[in-house]
Parts: sequence; structure tokens; C-alpha cells
Amino acid sequence: MSLTLSLARGAVTSPFKRAGRPGATLPADRLRLPATPAAPGPLAAYRTICGFPATGPLPVTYPHVLAFPLAMRLMTRGDFPLPVTGLVHTWIEITAHRTLQPQDALELTVHAQELNPHRRGTEVTVVTEARLAGELVWESRSGYLSRHATRTQAPEPGKPPTRLPAVAEWHLPGNLGRRYAAASGDRNPIHLHPLTARLFGFPRAIAHGMWTVARCLAETSDPATLRTVRADFRAPVLLPGTVAYASDGHAFQLRGGPDGERLHLTGTTG
Repeated sequence: MSLTLSLARGAVTSPFKRAGRPGATLPADRLRLPATPAAPGPLAAYRTICGFPATGPLPVTYPHVLAFPLAMRLMTRGDFPLPVTGLVHTWIEITAHRTLQPQDALELTVHAQELNPHRRGTEVTVVTEARLAGELVWESRSGYLSRHATRTQAPEPGKPPTRLPAVAEWHLPGNLGRRYAAASGDRNPIHLHPLTARLFGFPRAIAHGMWTVARCLAETSDPATLRTVRADFRAPVLLPGTVAYASDGHAFQLRGGPDGERLHLTGTTG
């Protein structure tokens, strides 16, 4: 099933799902894509839009992009307990066990691992794995939040993250969401046009969270050496807009807003 059809199915089935219902369970099986190398055209477009080098190893975020159609197929199934419409990507952890090359024929699998109460609703953890000739070479865990009324108490507010030194300022065009969608296949309407974004409560289109992560990682001194990534999505980036990339070499942030104090993204690398 294509990504577009998965999105359409999700829009149809979402109204019939009630997040947070007692006794909800996750699908137990794993969805798979057969081993195949990355297509050169989409990979080149992805490198360009995210700022990665035009040649060299596979960007550390790219297996997530390759497996995204599988994740959408999983989350739009009838036995998936949360409505895909309105799901918010809240965090991602990536572990690269080796440097991957564009010609590597990766077998990709996706499965749902955990369903947990959240102060704003219910959060599911989705696991993506990439294998090369049977060996696990890359994996990620992502949190997706379904927002609904809940009795789960909010945790005590933690210490605000240390403000990192700004390294660069990026002016993001209004068509960034459409350009990234063309490269990644993620055509969620909240990223494409102001009109479709307003249908979901946003004043303008917003940048893809995975674009913000990838763009920050592309700024590291040597993206090919990255082995671990943790990123937390704090606030959407409205398009068009201006954001500041900040880093101390290990941690990174993306900030915006009129005073530059709105925190969009925090992360660490290793």
C-alpha cells in the first residue's frame, strides 16, 4: 500500500478509534520491506533539502525515511488502537551500529512496542530496525502522542535546558514542507499548505520534525561518524520563519520566535 493510500485510510478510520480506552493492545506482528538499496534520486533530493553532503555514507536519519511508509501502514491498520489523525511525533532515538552506504541493501522492519499513559493523552513507541544480510545495523525508537483528556498527572517541571550558543540562523521558506515531502514521501497535510494546516489547528504550515533533526545533524563536523542521536520535539516551526541553530558540539537546539527564546527542538549526539 502506498503512503498516500495509508494516509487516506487513516483519515477514514481515525474517527472510529478512541484513544485511551481501557485494555487497548498493540499489533504483535512486524511489518517488513525486502532488502533493497536506497533509490538514488530521492536520496539525492533528501541530501539537498537537509544539507547533508552530496556524496558519501547514508545520512544517519535516512533509514527512518525509508521505513516511514511501513510505520504509516502500521498506524493506519484497524487493530492499531490510536487514531493516526492528529498523532504528534514527540521524540526519536537513533542508534547506528555501523556506517551505512547508499548501495547497502537494507531490510527494514517496523513494530509497535509500548503503549503508555501521558499527561496529555496516550503515547505509543514505534521501533524501526534495519538489517544488512541479517545483521542489525541501525535502529530507532520514536514516540507518537495521541492527545486526549486524561487523569494522568503532569510531572514536576524540570530544570530548563541550558541555552546553547547560537551557531547559525536559517530562513525557512514557505514551501519547505512541500519540498521535504517530495524528498521523503511524508505528505502529511499539516506540512504542505496554510489552508490544510489550519484544518488541524495550525495558523500556517509547519516544518517536518524529522527535517529539523536532519538539518541540525547535517551541521555537525562529520555527520558520517554519528552513532547515537536523541531528539525531543518541543514546539512546531511555522513556515515561513526564521530559526537559530545552537550547539556545543554534543548537544543541539533549534530556537525561534520574536525574541529567539521559543525552543523548538533539543537533542544530543554521540
